[in-house]
Amino acid sequence: MTTAHRPTFDPAQGREALRGPAYHQRLLPAHMHLKTRQLGQGSEGEVQQRDLRAELLQAEAAHFAKKRGVPVDEPIIESAPKRQIGGPPSGGDDSGAAGEIEEDPEAKRRRILEETRDIDADSDGSEDDSSEDESDEEDEEAELMRELEKIKKERQEQKAKEERERAAEEEEQREVDIARGNPLLNSQDFNLKRRWDDDVVFKNQARGTEQKRGPEFVNDLLRSDFHKRFMSKYVR
Repeated sequence: MTTAHRPTFDPAQGREALRGPAYHQRLLPAHMHLKTRQLGQGSEGEVQQRDLRAELLQAEAAHFAKKRGVPVDEPIIESAPKRQIGGPPSGGDDSGAAGEIEEDPEAKRRRILEETRDIDADSDGSEDDSSEDESDEEDEEAELMRELEKIKKERQEQKAKEERERAAEEEEQREVDIARGNPLLNSQDFNLKRRWDDDVVFKNQARGTEQKRGPEFVNDLLRSDFHKRFMSKYVR
């Protein structure tokens, strides 16, 4: 026999266990160290070794050369070596060798200025070519304008011809209307159509002969006069 329906007089009680201070995982301290740029990530030392002004001049020269359509050989910009994944960091000996191989900033600036001067000289030649192209474009534009004037003149002539033809047709139609509208030249039938009973003396003899029935009592609500009037007025 089950005892699920009976009340519980002695409920279960938990044990008193000794517990220390509990903290949530997200309340624990995290991110205790500040991350800094490593070698190959654009650190302060790498930025100081680069000549930003020379790189800017070189990029501008390449842009203008590309815009003018003049090919230019871009010199390779030496940058700081990137750190290999899992490889040992570069020591002091490697940095000293890189400093010896690196080009002097003044020499690099002079070289870039000479390259830009050559590009400017090439651009002067391109300006002469552009002037010839402009003259050719002007000739083509003049030819197009002559063709446009010719087309406009042909359209005006066509429009004037159509107007003359329309005026001639209207004049001819007006003369035809005048000729046909004269009753002396064109005989017309002025006889009026009459009904067959116009000469009859007595007309509408049956009017008023119908007998009007008075209200009659019908022992049926569906066939009464009131029901018929109601249905014809509100239902139909």
